[in-house]
Amino acid sequence: MAPSLSWLWSEEKPRVTPVVVKMPNPNYSVVEVSSPDEDELAGLSSPAGRKGARGKNAKQLTWVLLLRAHRAAGCLASLAAAASSVASAVRRRVVSGRTDAADEEAEEEEEEKRALAAAKAAGGAVVETGSSRGTRARFYCFIKAFLFLSVAMLGFEVMAYFKGWHLGSPEVQRILAYGPIGVRGVFDWLYSSWVMVRVQYLVPPLQFLANVCVLLFLIQSADRLVLCLGCFWIRLKKIKPVAKGDSSAGREEGDLESADGAGKDYFPKVLVQIPMCNEKEQYDQVSPHPSLFLVQIFNCRCRRPVAAVCPQVYQQSIAAVCNLEWPKSNILIQVLDDSDDALTRALIQDEVTRWRQEGANIVYRHRELRHGYKAGNLKSAMSCSYVKDYEFVAIFDADFQPASDFLKKTVPHFKDNEEVGLVQARWSFVNRDENLLTRLQNINLCFHFEVEQQVNGIFLNFFGFNGTAGVWRIKALEDSGGWMERTTVEDMDIAVRAHLNGWKFVFLNDVECQCELPESYEAYRKQQHRWHSGPMQLFRLCLPAIVRSKISFGKKCNLIFLFFLLRKLILPFYSFTLFCVILPMTMFVPEAELPSWVVCYIPATMSILNILPSPRAFPFIVPYLLFENTMSVTKFNAMISGLFQLGSAYEWVVTKKSGRSSEGDLLSLVEEKEPKRQRSFSVPNLDTAVKENTQQSKETKKKHNKIYRKELALAFLLLTAAARSLMSAQGIHFYFLLFQGISFLLVGLDLIGEQIE
Repeated sequence: MAPSLSWLWSEEKPRVTPVVVKMPNPNYSVVEVSSPDEDELAGLSSPAGRKGARGKNAKQLTWVLLLRAHRAAGCLASLAAAASSVASAVRRRVVSGRTDAADEEAEEEEEEKRALAAAKAAGGAVVETGSSRGTRARFYCFIKAFLFLSVAMLGFEVMAYFKGWHLGSPEVQRILAYGPIGVRGVFDWLYSSWVMVRVQYLVPPLQFLANVCVLLFLIQSADRLVLCLGCFWIRLKKIKPVAKGDSSAGREEGDLESADGAGKDYFPKVLVQIPMCNEKEQYDQVSPHPSLFLVQIFNCRCRRPVAAVCPQVYQQSIAAVCNLEWPKSNILIQVLDDSDDALTRALIQDEVTRWRQEGANIVYRHRELRHGYKAGNLKSAMSCSYVKDYEFVAIFDADFQPASDFLKKTVPHFKDNEEVGLVQARWSFVNRDENLLTRLQNINLCFHFEVEQQVNGIFLNFFGFNGTAGVWRIKALEDSGGWMERTTVEDMDIAVRAHLNGWKFVFLNDVECQCELPESYEAYRKQQHRWHSGPMQLFRLCLPAIVRSKISFGKKCNLIFLFFLLRKLILPFYSFTLFCVILPMTMFVPEAELPSWVVCYIPATMSILNILPSPRAFPFIVPYLLFENTMSVTKFNAMISGLFQLGSAYEWVVTKKSGRSSEGDLLSLVEEKEPKRQRSFSVPNLDTAVKENTQQSKETKKKHNKIYRKELALAFLLLTAAARSLMSAQGIHFYFLLFQGISFLLVGLDLIGEQIE
């Protein structure tokens, strides 16, 4: 008798639990797979019942397998569509032939025309800027020559490999021991001579350079580890700057105007500056009016779409600053417009006029001669006669949107503490999840603020001013010489000079100011070039002043060796040299060794440390590691330009932003019963400005993706080295070179960041 299957089911009354498997595609039916009911369980005691149950189970299993197959087919279809999209984008890049070199030449010609016009207007001399073009061309020629040599060497090594010449072969060992004696054949003689040349002349300097870069890598990794330990200690002990006064305590918003009497809360006179330059966002092409952009928000409560109006970049910042909770008699807002576009100037001026009519204490300033870029703009604003009546100045770039209580959280840190010269808030980003590029930037900047700035602020009372979202004591600016136009990093310049004069800085990690990240690789690349060339210019200029200053020896060492040399010079130097030059060369000169822990394990550990402040980005740890090495080309080029004062070191390009609002800002348009003033926007009568701007708009080039030659050349170089590493059986090196080469390829074809059809 066949054994009973009753033991498969519980003695208790069985529960019928339907399992519903839904197809991802709504065009397919929904299949319901149910557990056995009571009748089916009773029928299992007979052979016929068991046979029927097996048939039903087989049918259900078939449906489940079909569902899985459908899902797998959907995944394959998605991958195929993605591959097709990438191939189409690559084809468009190649067919269009647009490269970074062509755009750089056009930009330099336009900049030369502007410089010539400005020089004629000022009656000064014209500064030649063509040297930067030659510098970039020489750097690209070096990479291209390295690539051609590597390809030739790969072909040479492949031929030798098939002839039996490889690193562990007896022939190579004999040549290394006795020289090319008794070698027959032209090719064999050439290869044996090459082996002797690389062993005697190439290996020693290459190995020495590799060891130096590894040492620098270890020092920089130790510095990164110390910073992370400092951040961990701050969180463990809950250390944070504490203000001696709190302006928000015991006072409502409507009582701010009565804050001038004795014994009241701390409301000193604050000057707020918003430097701007051509702040129009990209949605102008689709909006019904240049000052408005219509979107739709889905109201989750009433389940209906609601039309809302998104302000442009200048409207967002002006509105946010005009709604700062501070007595009107104690605050003055300066809109510092350096725009050379007539329509933009008219739009910004109209916005300022409207806010002034609504009661805001706001003024508009425009310079006809834009000398010194942002530093010159701020310097000109500080020269106004009424500035002497104010004690502090808050600075916000055009894409920054401070919260209404920003001043109430920052200014109290100056109270009864005359040594504090700067209070800096951290940045938060409204578009951090827009694309892969913004996600990777968010990882970097989260580490910069939550680790570097916070640790330096707590333990050293010094860090680099971020240029915006900060409040300065005007006396500290004046004592330090004010804003200077000598570099492209005026924010770091004033911070270093203030530190040398003994002023202390406070960083507030819990006070955030919303802003935007550049969404296109072109904008991000130009931003990084400015951020890494400026510090080297500043280091050359400030080194004598640092040595002669009266600060302690420890602070001098921190400023010279850590702040400038290690984090601004050594980091881009070893990143590019080690991973883009030495590592590929060791594949063709295998006698020079680069340990696996240098290539893989320590970089992975450092990436994990970098990503700790933003744990949501942990899935992007590998793209982050590869992208950071990819950006080392731009950073290295910028560092060299700034260190040797090449032409490109003085380029100051405004980082273009899209004018995005956060989700909370958009929802507040729907949910607020009594909208605040910043949520209403006027349509100014700007017909005259529009007509004047029509011809200029026609001549403006459309945005497009392009090919970046240096990154593309390095991609093929690394892929060539990866192919060579296969013959040396270096597994980790092969995978690193392969994926790093693919990363350079994607960046070189501008497939990361904003894609423009």
